Amino acid sequence: MPVYRLPDQPAFPPVERAVKSGLLAVGGDLSPERLLAAYREGIFPWYSEGEPFLWWSPDPRFVLFPRELRVSRSMRQFLKKQLFRITFDQAFPSVIAACRKPRPGQDDTWITQAMQEAYIALHDLGYAHSVEVWQEESLVGGLYGVSIGHTFFGESMFSTRANASKTALITLVSGRADLNFNLIDCQVETPHLGSLGARFISRREFKALLKEALQCETFRGNWGTLLPNASVIKSP
Repeated sequence: MPVYRLPDQPAFPPVERAVKSGLLAVGGDLSPERLLAAYREGIFPWYSEGEPFLWWSPDPRFVLFPRELRVSRSMRQFLKKQLFRITFDQAFPSVIAACRKPRPGQDDTWITQAMQEAYIALHDLGYAHSVEVWQEESLVGGLYGVSIGHTFFGESMFSTRANASKTALITLVSGRADLNFNLIDCQVETPHLGSLGARFISRREFKALLKEALQCETFRGNWGTLLPNASVIKSP
């Protein structure tokens, strides 16, 4: 089955047309309208610098259900020490810039300049959000993603201190009941997320769960003003 080439309008083919690798479509742009249309269909962009925009809908899908979050005993003990301060949407550009830095052993990153600018635009519209982890005045970890309905589409995370990115995710998933997410989309498997309880589900199940979650109101806006500006996570 050939990969679909996107038209100018922000529309996508049915995700069932994706090839075996999960690649669905090529082309288009990273406008807020197209990105939001993609996420609502369970599609996300993922490409390297110099490539055309590539759009994916893998089967199976790697997700984390908040009720299935696993926090190890050692991590619980670490959280009790309250070494970090957590904020929301206070440093989104800094978080995505830190996530963009190549990991050890990598020469480049999939977070291109165009991708960075596109998600900052989504943040300005109140759909993309960051969780920041601070040690004193230094940003030592965090994550960012897109929130629509009761689904959080995780994009990337970073850490310069042990357990900082885990602290960010645990805060997002279990430390803020007011966010009330039913589903955390992790997109593709990583051991880091698997250790926290993420698992594979079929694309069909993901679509059904996403459709249900999108019926709920989006917690849109700057979470730094909608939520308390800072918090210290307690052991879940």
